[in-house]
This record gives sequence, structure tokens and C-alpha cells, in this order.
Amino acid sequence: MKKYDYLVVGSGLYGAVFAERAVKSGKRVLVIDKRPYAGGNIRTDEVENIHVHKYGAHIFHTNNKHVWDYITGFAEFNRFTNSPVANYCGELYSLPFNMYTFNKLWGVVTPLEAERKIAEQRKSAGVTEPKNLEEQAISLVGTDIYEKLIKGYTEKQWGRSCRELPAFIIRRLPVRFTFDNNYFNARYQGIPIGGYSKMIEKLLEGSDVRLNTDYLLNKKELDVMADRIIYTGPIDEYFSYKLGYLEYRSVRFETEILNTDNFQGNAVVNYTDSETPWTRIIEHKWFDPSDQPKTVISREYSSEWKLGDEPYYPVNDEKNSKLYAEYKKLAESEKNIIFGGRLGEYKYYDMDAVIASALKKSKMEIV
Repeated sequence: MKKYDYLVVGSGLYGAVFAERAVKSGKRVLVIDKRPYAGGNIRTDEVENIHVHKYGAHIFHTNNKHVWDYITGFAEFNRFTNSPVANYCGELYSLPFNMYTFNKLWGVVTPLEAERKIAEQRKSAGVTEPKNLEEQAISLVGTDIYEKLIKGYTEKQWGRSCRELPAFIIRRLPVRFTFDNNYFNARYQGIPIGGYSKMIEKLLEGSDVRLNTDYLLNKKELDVMADRIIYTGPIDEYFSYKLGYLEYRSVRFETEILNTDNFQGNAVVNYTDSETPWTRIIEHKWFDPSDQPKTVISREYSSEWKLGDEPYYPVNDEKNSKLYAEYKKLAESEKNIIFGGRLGEYKYYDMDAVIASALKKSKMEIV
């Protein structure tokens, strides 16, 4: 008899949720992570009594009541509302695109005026059936907003021309003919009070946890410890890239403590011109507002992933989707292993979708 029922590779949201469900069902679980701490990319660290999102802004939002009821059992959430600001060469605009944006850009004051302006620009651009991100953006908000507030930011974020990116990436972009500044159209949203790391700790209660442990470097000895493996790392890396490399985007951060209590007055400011090297600046204290005399900011830079970098999110274009389909066939032929999460399933998941996927898989798997 093996020591564990499940070996969970990766202590991010998918791995932690699966582990919690397994422990709840009386299973013996070992969770490993190659990093020196748990939590994956939702890790939060306390700096100057401010909860710093170590790997970029993570704002939980969902319309899935089942997911919300589940995750709020492990943390109390605040009422944070995501209202980012766009900075284009010193001009500030509201995100999501709404009547504040349209008024500043065009001087319009009614929704009808804004709708007519966008319709005129869409017609002038000749966009009828969007085939790429550029055309999709113009069909949604017209050429002015596309050129000022979408093009530069998106091309920095993805490292590709907007004409080369699929239209679906921007379909969820919120466009409102109201003065609603809430970026997410979600019934439930917020950030765990005390940070995500404490929430992950609660999810992992009852599991054995080993950090600084690289699964693929120690696969042979780790595999014999459990009946089943839950793998949340990159699927192509698991197979030693034998079909080729899937493409990912990576992100790096320059974080600093400033001797001011308020740097930008907002949690997230996107820099939408192409000349500014960073995509956005995050001021962490506004995720869970505090009266600390100092503040912590992070400049975020997006880059093409290369071997040795931390993969953040997949590039779900046609070429990569085809390659992933081939890797998925290999995964289905493997015994006693489940591939899950953003990297294991090569999907651009929001946090609620990761939780939903882990809950669904655990329900099917754990008996």
C-alpha cells in the first residue's frame, strides 16, 4: 500500500482546491511545489503591513454561486471593486470603457451620442465580421479608443501585432454606455482579507506539504509514493517538449517601497502607449486599503516566455491550440495522472474557472 492516495504537483489554486476536497473525503494527500512557498501565482506577501500580490493583481470575481460559496469558506473577502485607470501619455481615462471614457475622448454626454460615434468609426473602418483582435476592438469601441487605449497596451502584453491575435481575447472587454466604473460584470467579487496566502494555507490544512521540490527532477521516487498524480505544471514540460514548445507569456515585476502614503490613488493604472516599457503599475495597498505611511508599487513588464522563465498564461492562438491538442492526446494515454489548471490544461483561466475545474474533477475522481 502506497503512503498517499494523491500526489498533487503544484500548490496553486487548482492543486490546493483538489487537495482540500481529497482530504475532506478522507484521502491521504501530499502536495509539492518547486517554489519555497505555497500558493502559486496568487501568492501574497506582507510588506510594510501591506499585502503585496507577488505575481501581479489577482481580483477574485465570479457569477458562479457554487464557487463563491465554496471559496468564502476559507477566507472572508472584502468589497474591493476593480476600477482600473488608463494612462495614455499623461491623459487619464476610465477603464472599463464607459460614459466617462467617451465624454473625455469625444465630449459626448449621452449614450446615444457615444453609440453613434462608435458606429461611425466602425463603418469608416469597414469592419463587419471581425477576424482578429484589431477588428474586434474597432467593432466594439471604434478606432479612437483602439488606437489610444487598446493597441499599445495589448501589443506590449502579448508581444504580437493586434492583427495577429485572435478576436476572442478581447471579446470579454467591458464596454458600457453607463457611468459604471466596475470592470467586472460579476455578482460576487473581492479580495481575501489578510491576503491569498492565508486562504491557501487553510485549503492545504490536512495535506502534507513539501516545498523546494521539483517533481520532474524527482519523478521516479515521487511517483511511487502515491496512487494518483494531480499535475498542474506545463503539459509540454511534462512530456519533455517532445512535440515542440507551447508558447506562453511571462511577466516580471519591479517592486519598490516608497516613502509616500499614496503614489497613484488607485490599485491598477494601465499604461496604454507603446513607448512606456511597462504595461501597468500596481499600488498594492488599495487592494485592501490601509493607512500605512508608506506604499508598495510594482511595475509590470510582459515578455515572451523562454526556457527557464516562469510561464504565466498560454497563448491560445491557432498554432498553439493545435499543438496542445496533440499533447492532450499524450496526456490521455498516461495512467494514474490528471492534468489540471492553467498550465496543465493550457487554458487562459480566471480564478473562478480554475476552482470550478478543480471542483468538477475532484467530484468525478474522488470516491
